Amino acid sequence: MKVLVVGSGGREHAICYCLNKSDKVTELYCAPGNGGIASIATCVDIKATEIDKIVDFAVTGKFDLVFVAPEDPLALGLVDKLEASGIRAFGPSAKAAIVESSKAYSKNLMKKYNIPTARYELFDDEAKAVEYLDTQEAPIVIKCDGLALGKGVIIAQTIDEAKQAVHDMMADKKFGDAGSTVVIEECMVGPELTVLAFADGNTAVPMISSRDHKRALDNDEGLNTGGMGAVTPGADLSHEDKERILSEIIRPTITALKAEGRPFKGVIYFGLMLTKEGPKVVEYNCRFGDPETQAILPRLETDFVDIINACIDGNIADIDIKWKDVCSCVVVMASGGYPGSYNKGYEITGIDTCGKLVFQAGTKLEDGKTVTSGGRVLCVYDEGKTLDEAIDGAYEGVSKISFKDMHYRHDIGRTLK
Repeated sequence: MKVLVVGSGGREHAICYCLNKSDKVTELYCAPGNGGIASIATCVDIKATEIDKIVDFAVTGKFDLVFVAPEDPLALGLVDKLEASGIRAFGPSAKAAIVESSKAYSKNLMKKYNIPTARYELFDDEAKAVEYLDTQEAPIVIKCDGLALGKGVIIAQTIDEAKQAVHDMMADKKFGDAGSTVVIEECMVGPELTVLAFADGNTAVPMISSRDHKRALDNDEGLNTGGMGAVTPGADLSHEDKERILSEIIRPTITALKAEGRPFKGVIYFGLMLTKEGPKVVEYNCRFGDPETQAILPRLETDFVDIINACIDGNIADIDIKWKDVCSCVVVMASGGYPGSYNKGYEITGIDTCGKLVFQAGTKLEDGKTVTSGGRVLCVYDEGKTLDEAIDGAYEGVSKISFKDMHYRHDIGRTLK
């Protein structure tokens, strides 16, 4: 098979890594890719959001499969356009991707179908939002309705901070049009958990659980980021816990989307909060999470291509998906200043000699050297029989990699103990 992966981050590097292990893949391309992906796939200088160019490239190149990884091209309907052009594509339609591209839609969907989530209200008028906040207590959560690269969520510790967040989103357009409508919701309490699932429109098969660490600094302090690390499993769930998540959240969501004329095919992300009342949905994503993917996919033993084909063809229930019986950890190495402003172009050393699996994200090749080109630069992976072994191994790899102003958390996975 000739396969094209769309995207450029650590998630896409992990997807390419997994596809590259399949005997069914004979040619692997990535658009636009990055410095690490270039070692296992042919990188093509087309941005993930250049929809028409990607379709033209796929058609002209006679690709057998296009794997659309990021949320933006999914929301823009890349899968729809590829399929309309006769190209087999993995990922949800734009109609199904709305579970991520509109938080207002997903919250209303959960309310309509009695899927447990936080109490919320929607606002497209700043004055009314502020008026509502005067009746609430902190902490409280403010979310942009639209896509904001994982940064459009503010957990306000005071009502004044919440009002400022609303103003930043709605008036100052800090996140562009994504903040034209805001979701104001109660701040749920409990451990967070991510459960990704392969879906074929009718059925969803959960993957192993994971836990992402969003805050930029140790002890879950600092700004929210796209993710500073992840571990698997994300929690010590009992059989009953898993069944409850499946029966109260995962299956009802897939059923609801089908009933709404938006059958979901691809990977659906369930961001959960394990509250005293039981698991509740924090958010949906319409694709693999980042950096959860980097912690999950190396544990996959079943041929990735078989799973992808089953999702597209509607028979995921027939696939026996197997995972390595280990724990895993990925630590994100970021540019100093991330998620705020940061400098680029610093040489990275130690990737090839650290002795660990490293997924590259914000990197590029320049004069034969790998240099930084983004906020989240690398994900260092390791696995072990215990979570402690996996964490220690990942940090051992981190200690052998260096670039100017590098920043990483020192407590990934430690908060689970």
